[in-house]
Amino acid sequence: MKNLFLSILLFFTACASKDIFAHCQVPCGIYGDQNRFEQMLEDQSTIEKASKLIHELSGKKDAQSMNQIARWVATKESHASAIQNTIADYFMAQRIKSSDSKYENKLTKAHAVIVAAMKCKQSLDPKNASALKETILSFHKSYEEKKK
Repeated sequence: MKNLFLSILLFFTACASKDIFAHCQVPCGIYGDQNRFEQMLEDQSTIEKASKLIHELSGKKDAQSMNQIARWVATKESHASAIQNTIADYFMAQRIKSSDSKYENKLTKAHAVIVAAMKCKQSLDPKNASALKETILSFHKSYEEKKK
C-alpha cells in the first residue's frame, strides 16, 4: 500500500511540475493542440515585443534601463525556449506519429520552428521574430491537414 501511495504521489508531482509544461507525457489522451499553437503565438508576440524594447532601452545608461534590458533579454530567451520545448516535448514526442502520411513534412516544419526560435535567441533582428511567426503558422497548417 505504501508503494502504491508513493507511486501515485510521484505521478501527481510529475504532472504538476512546472518544468513539464507542454504536457505530462502520461498516456491520458487529453490533448489541447490548438491551445499549444495559441501559446506559441503568444510567446512569439512576447519575443517580438521584448526585442523592440531592448532596442529602445539600449541607448540608455541609467541603472533602471539596464535592469529592464536584462529582464527583457531573459524574457525573450524564456519564451523562445518555451516554443522549442512545446515543439519537442509535446508535438514531436507525443503528437506527430511516424504512421502519418505527412510525417516527414510535419517534422520538417516542426524543426523549422525550433530553428527560428533559436535565431530569436541569437539576435534582435525583427525579421527573425516575423520568421518565427510564419514557421509556427506553417507548422499549424500542415499539422491541421491530418484532421481534414
